[in-house]
Amino acid sequence: MKQTFTFNSSGQVLGPFTFSIGDTSSFDDYVRGGVATQVKMPKKLQFKSYTEALANPEFVMTDFAKFDRPALLHICFQALQRFVKQTGAKPKPWSSVDADKFLETFKEINDASPAKVEDFNEDIVKTFSHISAGELVAMDAVIGGIVAQEIMKACSGKFSPLYQWLYFDSLECLPEDKSSLTEANCAPRGSRYDSIAAVFGYDFQKTLGGLKYFVVGAGAIGCELLKNFAMLGVGTKSDGGRIVVTDMDLIEKSNLNRQFLFRPWDVQKPKSDTAAAAVAKMNPDTNIIAHQNRVGPETEQTYDDDFFEPLDGVANALDNVEARLYMDRRCVYYRKPLLESGTLGTKGNVQVVVPFLTESYGSSQDPPEKTIPMCTLHNFPNAIEHTLQWSRDMFEGEFKHVAENAAYYLGDPKFMERTLKLPGSQPLQVLESVKKALVTERPRDFQDCVAWARNHFEHNYHNQILQLLHNFPKDQTTSSGEPFWSGPKRCPHALKFETSNPVHLDYVVSGANLKAAVYGIPQVRDRHLVEEMVHKVEVPEFVPRSGVKIAVTEADAEAQNNALPDSDSLSDLQASIPSLNDLKGVHVTPLEFEKDDDLNFHIDFIVAASNLRAENYDIPPADRHKSKLIAGKIIPAIATTTALVSGLVTLELIKLAQGHKSLEVFKNGFINLALPFFGFSEPVTAPKNKYYENEWTLWDRFEVDGEMTLAEFIKYFEQEHKLEITMLSQNVSMLYSFFMPSAKRKERMEMPLSEVVRKVSKRKIDPHVRALVLELCANDTDGEDVEIPYVKYNLPK
Repeated sequence: MKQTFTFNSSGQVLGPFTFSIGDTSSFDDYVRGGVATQVKMPKKLQFKSYTEALANPEFVMTDFAKFDRPALLHICFQALQRFVKQTGAKPKPWSSVDADKFLETFKEINDASPAKVEDFNEDIVKTFSHISAGELVAMDAVIGGIVAQEIMKACSGKFSPLYQWLYFDSLECLPEDKSSLTEANCAPRGSRYDSIAAVFGYDFQKTLGGLKYFVVGAGAIGCELLKNFAMLGVGTKSDGGRIVVTDMDLIEKSNLNRQFLFRPWDVQKPKSDTAAAAVAKMNPDTNIIAHQNRVGPETEQTYDDDFFEPLDGVANALDNVEARLYMDRRCVYYRKPLLESGTLGTKGNVQVVVPFLTESYGSSQDPPEKTIPMCTLHNFPNAIEHTLQWSRDMFEGEFKHVAENAAYYLGDPKFMERTLKLPGSQPLQVLESVKKALVTERPRDFQDCVAWARNHFEHNYHNQILQLLHNFPKDQTTSSGEPFWSGPKRCPHALKFETSNPVHLDYVVSGANLKAAVYGIPQVRDRHLVEEMVHKVEVPEFVPRSGVKIAVTEADAEAQNNALPDSDSLSDLQASIPSLNDLKGVHVTPLEFEKDDDLNFHIDFIVAASNLRAENYDIPPADRHKSKLIAGKIIPAIATTTALVSGLVTLELIKLAQGHKSLEVFKNGFINLALPFFGFSEPVTAPKNKYYENEWTLWDRFEVDGEMTLAEFIKYFEQEHKLEITMLSQNVSMLYSFFMPSAKRKERMEMPLSEVVRKVSKRKIDPHVRALVLELCANDTDGEDVEIPYVKYNLPK
């Protein structure tokens, strides 16, 4: 008998993984198992009134390096309100007269306030006055993102609201030398940049206009950055600047809720072109150039020395770590600042990389994402995420990978030869999939597709479950006497197919239509016709077999995957696949999973397959929306977080443009709007290494002008740097080592270094390459190994 009870957390949660369930005397005797579900309880918050909060403020800290700043700004904003009320306007930009009046107003309010600030910096108060008439798109984005999220919290009751005041400033954006910030230089001129010049002056506006930036990515963050840059006047035609944006993707319908430079009529257009056109409308003076390239080794002839050297910086707006690390390496090599950022729902981060000052993005990495063990996916799911991943893997296997192997076989005469050379069990797996696609499961018409889908249902949700229960019955115990079906292992039950069950029929309708799409067979979308076809399908009776091995642990699953195929079975399998002549006219098209097309049956199949699997294991099902989010690996990109993060990035760009060289001026940011949490800190200093008395960081290198022979290169380091080279490599090619055979070493010693690279790598040096990156291992004069920078070997022009 199943019994359900509820309890609250008060006094019953014993630790992060244990809890007590209270008095169970009224229940039957405990036998085994049980499922605990955590339910988040609502929390009631009470806020002070505006008047009370004004007098007794509670602040959300954003930067603990400015611990006393919120209290000061609390009075400053009250002083600004009174100043405007008394004078009818805000203080004039950088007016010393107005600043003195504002200071007096500040002191009056401060003295009368219950939240009086005892010791305050008058310079900060005057600076507040100087810039109060200005407006920056970066600050608008930061504060706007926070406020918009708070409004959504109030409407939805989801996440924790701010309690109760939040003040944010970035006075570090101002120049160290403020002598150019005169009232005349910052006065309005009827320009679109008046509000920016009110803060930084028109001289700095020209600096912004002359910037040359490379924005990598035109997705959610990329769109916001481009908008911010255009509104700020970065990279203008009139000042000789430019913004280059690249993104190889096309606009999808799902992008429209957070990538605001795109409209419904832009779907399937290139992101970079569309974003550039939108930005040009916002600010016609913006000099923006759109590319549709992927950043990587394959585009280095486009993004070469001539491209990178004039740049003032790079702003990443990427969605994968591999591309981020690649751009990080390029920025380190060319010694360019990098603005790195990312979002994950309500979470966001910003990192600024400054040459010769901070560590790089690649200096530290996040731990790898957790993966679901294969044995859990295949046999012991206990959460809807497991069943969705299983269904997604099945989609990829049945409609993509199997079809791809068949398509390769049909289109490549040497496919069989290459397949047989694959390691481990791969040849067997590949050839089995080819036979499956072209012989055993190849449909001739839509009735065959329905028969396949119906039998596939039987195999996955009935036969496999019966086999699992045959191997591990419900009363199975482990070697220690514990029930096998306990803890995370849920005991499943087999499903009986019923056409009256809409999920059962969903599976057949979507599966049959996907199978038809792979083979170019006309689809049938009428559920009643498909239901009639199902009744014609003969389903073989299944009897569980003994001796079938089922992986219980990850080690079992790995052993099964790595098992070597029997040579006889491989030969028989090869012989059973028809020749290409026998398959003339057969076409197989692999399907690429597309979550945003509601008419292609992809999500229909995933939802039905997952929920049937969930029913097998008594896991609560997921609706279409949740299934789409998880199976499509959609990380909700929230516009509020994106706006906030892009604003923070733009503030760091301003600091870079000011030419700041002090580490404490720059801020790495970590935010979570749900909590809410705001954390800003100085970037980490680039770690220092040392050889002899020479200190160096990742930003340093040896620069050597070629051409030299290998012998001359080695002698150069001995004479100039007192280093004995023991090994020399370029990329993955070993050019020289102390243990190299003497004949080979002697041959290379007299060759020009570039020729050694060509000979060893067996590749020509591309025409756009002006320098080679060489890695050294070396000993000092005492014969000890020393860690030294890499070498940039400049090729002759």
